[in-house]
Amino acid sequence: MTVAGSVAIEVGGERLELLPQRAVYWARESLLAIADIHFGKAAAFRSFGIPVPRGTTSENLDALDALVDATGAHHVLFLGDFLHARAAHAAGTQAAMLAWRRRRCDLILTLVRGNHDRHAGDPAAVLGIDLVDEPYTVGSFSFCHHPDVDAPGYVLAGHVHPVYVLATRFDALRLPCFIVGMRRMILPSFGSFTGGHAMRPDEGDRIFVTSGEAVHSVR
Repeated sequence: MTVAGSVAIEVGGERLELLPQRAVYWARESLLAIADIHFGKAAAFRSFGIPVPRGTTSENLDALDALVDATGAHHVLFLGDFLHARAAHAAGTQAAMLAWRRRRCDLILTLVRGNHDRHAGDPAAVLGIDLVDEPYTVGSFSFCHHPDVDAPGYVLAGHVHPVYVLATRFDALRLPCFIVGMRRMILPSFGSFTGGHAMRPDEGDRIFVTSGEAVHSVR
């Protein structure tokens, strides 16, 4: 199923869709790849007395629901940093995730552990998430958290939360982006409270920005 505003590319001998919702869909495997959702990040900030908005867990879960429905994905693969910190194990955050999982009990969920996951600890076993270390290779793709991992397949990774700056003489706009190279792709962060890092692409990299409604090639 093609999602409105998506862009199809071929890497690793396979067709992938870059989705406006900051994710990648591999139709042949019915697999949705998502990087850096960072559940519990807002709760972690609040635990240090920093006033940040509530509701980010529900916002992330609603966005995930919409994307699963739009693609018809059977498998969601998280490219690391599923949990932000130990504060993500707070009762409210865990209850929201468990309620979502019960509604989506038919989904296969896989987490490639990232650096934040190692500090936060593994998700609760009741969530039914398969836990793997990078590189996790399926067919011609190696799913990782870090983009620079030595892997046998074409790498799909996250970690750096890439954004691209579109600038004129009078204004500038930072947009989440996909960085597509010869041997690896870096996905933008999926989480609603994660920020972004302006990237300088390597020679030969292609850049695809997303406005949230459509993906556009800018290089």
